Amino acid sequence: MIRVLVTGGAGFLGSHLCERLVSDGHEVICLDNFGSGQKKNIEHLLGRDNFELIDRDVRTPSSLPSVDRIYHLASRASPEAFTEFPVKIALANTQGTRRLLDHARACDARMVYASTSEVYGDPKEHPQKETYNGNVNIRGVRGCYDESKRFGETLTVAYNRRYDLGVRTVRIFNTYGPRMRPDDGRVIPNFVTQALRGDDLTVYGDGQQTRSFCYVDDLIRGIVTLMKADETKYDVYNMGKQNERSIKELAEEVIEVTGASSEIVYESLPEDDPSQRKPDIKRSKEDLDWEPKVDLSEGLRETVSYFNSIVNST
Repeated sequence: MIRVLVTGGAGFLGSHLCERLVSDGHEVICLDNFGSGQKKNIEHLLGRDNFELIDRDVRTPSSLPSVDRIYHLASRASPEAFTEFPVKIALANTQGTRRLLDHARACDARMVYASTSEVYGDPKEHPQKETYNGNVNIRGVRGCYDESKRFGETLTVAYNRRYDLGVRTVRIFNTYGPRMRPDDGRVIPNFVTQALRGDDLTVYGDGQQTRSFCYVDDLIRGIVTLMKADETKYDVYNMGKQNERSIKELAEEVIEVTGASSEIVYESLPEDDPSQRKPDIKRSKEDLDWEPKVDLSEGLRETVSYFNSIVNST
């Protein structure tokens, strides 16, 4: 049985990953300090013999269990957190990443580092390839997240070069689905929650900025595939869906799926909000035989169903 450590395992992505790994028969150790993760996301796993929860901050200098695989997903990722928790975010992606790389060395464990499309900043290249170095404002409000993820990648490369550590990086593009927090601050939970409450949908700027949206099941399948690969051609892979939509178009789709009578209202654009976001996933297709399968309309229906139970219970 493979022993696996998942940091941020009670979060949106982490809980889905833990669920998948437990189902696959692995011994799963979930580490989370519940800063943004939620215990309800993993409650259904707590009674399983092959699941263990450690309530701890990834930055805390204390011993970790010996494992064969490490998935490092621990970090607040909500734009709402960038102004409230900038230091914690920056250190989770730097200090925390260093601790896990050292632990991977000690255990001779393979590691997947969860980076983000935000390393591309407000891109001058479209779609974004892994070879693009990005356009990030390191002193802006998003810098605590964007730049710390970039430095986290630098650490993984340094450990690989110096110690021949088996570490791979996945750059995650906008992902959505059940278990996102209603107060997450990202566009799909914002729109869905507003629509289900009968409120108008808030679009920032003119709504022409674009994003691409990947359903959580597709992403988890991709991350697991990356970890399983004994050899990879590259050390970093984009993962996301190429279904580029303007934010205005997404708002209209959410209104249609929810059947809401909401209108769209416009407010000023936040600082450093990217104008375009679409992944080039040629590497993942060719080297990992991975690409997303779930249509946005299908994924939105599943997401709306989840949020409907939350909104109606509050």
